[in-house]
Amino acid sequence: MKKYKTCQSCGMPLSKDELGGGTEKDGSKSTKYCSHCYMNGEFTHNITAMEMQKFVQTHMIENMKMPKFIAKLFTRGIPKLERWK
Repeated sequence: MKKYKTCQSCGMPLSKDELGGGTEKDGSKSTKYCSHCYMNGEFTHNITAMEMQKFVQTHMIENMKMPKFIAKLFTRGIPKLERWK
């Protein structure tokens, strides 16, 4: 099984996930998705790649106090992640 460094839904580094990753239906840890995007074998948000980009940008700007252009730069790769292929 491939080991990912970032969530394949939102792009967050999996090492920064406070729960250590999302969970599969059987309770095992997901190696592909973070706990914000994937729990109990299901995605927590039923949205498009573009909506996820906006959601993450808003979080970075409002909660992490990141400049808008940096948030856009960090989220530009979201549509290329595995979930969105």
